[in-house]
Amino acid sequence: MGIGLQQNLTLTQQLVMTPQLQQAIKLLQLSRLELASMIQQEMEENPALEEESVKEAETSESDHEKEKETDQVKEVTIDEKVDPDNDWESYINEYNSTGKIYTETDPNAESTNFEAFTSSKKTLGDHLEWQLMMHGVNREQEKIGSLIIGNLNIDGYLCASIEEIAQEGPFAPEKVEKLLKIMQNFDPPGVCAQTLQESLIIQINHLGIKNRILEKIIAGHMKNLENKNYKKIAQALNISLDNVKNAVNVIKNLEPKPGRKYSNEEPYYITPDIYVYKDGDDYKIMMNDDGLPKLKVSRFYRETIANGKEISKEAKAYLNERMQSASWLVKSIHQRQKTIYSVMESIVKYQKDFFDKGIAYLKPMILRDVAEDIEMHESTISRVTTNKYAFTPQGLFELKFFFNSSINRSNGDSLASASVKEKIKTLIEHEDPTNPYSDSKLSELLEEANIKIARRTVAKYREMLHILPSSKRKQF
Repeated sequence: MGIGLQQNLTLTQQLVMTPQLQQAIKLLQLSRLELASMIQQEMEENPALEEESVKEAETSESDHEKEKETDQVKEVTIDEKVDPDNDWESYINEYNSTGKIYTETDPNAESTNFEAFTSSKKTLGDHLEWQLMMHGVNREQEKIGSLIIGNLNIDGYLCASIEEIAQEGPFAPEKVEKLLKIMQNFDPPGVCAQTLQESLIIQINHLGIKNRILEKIIAGHMKNLENKNYKKIAQALNISLDNVKNAVNVIKNLEPKPGRKYSNEEPYYITPDIYVYKDGDDYKIMMNDDGLPKLKVSRFYRETIANGKEISKEAKAYLNERMQSASWLVKSIHQRQKTIYSVMESIVKYQKDFFDKGIAYLKPMILRDVAEDIEMHESTISRVTTNKYAFTPQGLFELKFFFNSSINRSNGDSLASASVKEKIKTLIEHEDPTNPYSDSKLSELLEEANIKIARRTVAKYREMLHILPSSKRKQF
């Protein structure tokens, strides 16, 4: 058989991801803030996109024409008479001054807009710098103090050793240590400490508490204190258990993170994408479009191409491309909103008991259930439920929250894992603080409620709820 080139015609099918399809898929998984940012960027780059609707544009144009007709600019003529009531003394003083003087009666003076000013939050570094300057330090101590403040973390602990700070100057280690001792007495109490034990001891000294037992517990028994092994502490220090409990009550009121109140971390507020309201026996779904500009294709560019005005081929091709891009973006955003609405409508239909009665009635549901209901692919549902939040009568939830694994009950029914977590949380909230439930006991109590899960599963759910084990929840 000879070796040669051959031509064969074969018919195959393959999925091609066009740029428009990629853009539509990307829009689905964007959060509300990301979508608003992307729309703003597209409006800056694409001249064919406009924010106002056609009716608003026509109304604003007609109002603008009416204003032109009514507000005619009056031409100044020589025949106009000078107002005899003018304050000539103020006019002469203003004319002879080096610059224009604004008075309260001057209509052209710009008043101060106090809404434009915002108060800056004082940081821990600013607070310590102020105290350092008020302490009356010299130039060298000021530099050392700045290095100490610069090496504090957000909790107010010193992250560098005295030797490392001394090498920066270079400074004498004795001078660094002396100034550090002074700064450890600054507000907030416990700041500039290198360890938790040192910070707690500084705080009890600041409170004027002189107790050797308290200092010994903080210095050498923090591990037992953390595990609430008070009997071991009492045996090691040869004191009564009551003395240990009294010391623990003092330690509980100390601040383990002195710099906490000067933290610059801003709270993250979630704006829901969907609102679900109860309307009689049914629920009404409303999309949150606040802050999202309503886009439309530019009427001017559309008419420019349609009327056949004399423009170059390059300009016409560019306009056609921009018009198609703008039109596809508007359609993609509308399709995104419709898809999110359909997914939320399906969730409300499946989880009606949850919206009526609460989290204990949440049913197990997977992405495939919604995908089959609205006839879409599971990957599309996954993208839609990413970073989307719904405000419901039961609270604010991410759409991913409604999809839970199934836990089988003893009577054959199934229960959502989120409902089991809520049940565990409720049991722990109502337990006896002096004798908290262990994971095994929680498993037994759940089994009495026809929920059969293993002890290790209870421990996993408890950790997911950020709840401590029974040994650390115990109170005396």
